[in-house]
Amino acid sequence: MARVMVLGGGLIGCGWAAAFAGAGHETWVVDPDPATAERLAGVWEAARPVVAALGSLREDASAPRHALRAEDAPAPELVQEALPEDLGLKHRVLADLERRIGASVPVASSSSGFTPGAIAEGMAHPERLFIAHPCNPPYLMPTVELVGQETTPDQMLADAEALYAGMGKTVLRMAKPMQGHLVNRLQFALWREAVHLVASGAATLADVERAVSEGLAPRWCLMGPGGVFHLSGGASGMAGYLAALGPATEAMWRDLGAPALDEATGRALEQQMSAADPRPVAEIAAARDRALPEVMRAVAEIRSNSHGEGGRQ
Repeated sequence: MARVMVLGGGLIGCGWAAAFAGAGHETWVVDPDPATAERLAGVWEAARPVVAALGSLREDASAPRHALRAEDAPAPELVQEALPEDLGLKHRVLADLERRIGASVPVASSSSGFTPGAIAEGMAHPERLFIAHPCNPPYLMPTVELVGQETTPDQMLADAEALYAGMGKTVLRMAKPMQGHLVNRLQFALWREAVHLVASGAATLADVERAVSEGLAPRWCLMGPGGVFHLSGGASGMAGYLAALGPATEAMWRDLGAPALDEATGRALEQQMSAADPRPVAEIAAARDRALPEVMRAVAEIRSNSHGEGGRQ
């Protein structure tokens, strides 16, 4: 087990801390806000049954702890940076942190958008920084996106992959850095068109939600968009799809929207989201945390029983 220092005690930082602690790692959250301790305890309490339902909670797991300063926590073997998406803030905090940790300690950034090179700028040992971006909340969602730099040692990335995989995570390795990495680039492409449909009056947000959850998500539990279009080509697979529907797809791409999140659009999204699901946000999140482990267990069983290499359908 490793000693992990999580930088930042916000939504992602506390979620990461619960994931690390649940997997048996000694976990410290460093945040100058005294309220972090109470927030961390609340997330740990909510996350423990979720991690247990996923089968990743170790019997010897102990609660993550809070430190106001990095020097108040023991020397880490891994730093998981989970600061706000403010590049200047990341630079300042990491520059200060480097004076307090060993030169070879890896620093994994949770940044959802910045490339590792942008975050590492100005560091004394920039090669030690790589992206390890989770989906939210980190204690529940299975994927971790791993993105290194050209100077990042291969063994450092291999060790990080092994650590996250040991926590039950699915590690997605990107071959080169791109802004937004992998999951968010796909997610934001879909969200852009969802906003366009709502802003243009073509559909309500409630219908957009159902179109995704009932029209797209069932297939996506078993395959990605490549698999979906591969099957749409009939016996010829992807080649058949490209021949029959390639031009129509390109025409659809040209018709996709490019909305702005202006005041009117924001107001429409807020009002329609409240209409589509009027429950308090905390209640929605709790329902998600209860249900998703069951969904993921069911999908894993289906995949393991399906034919084909790796249980893919």
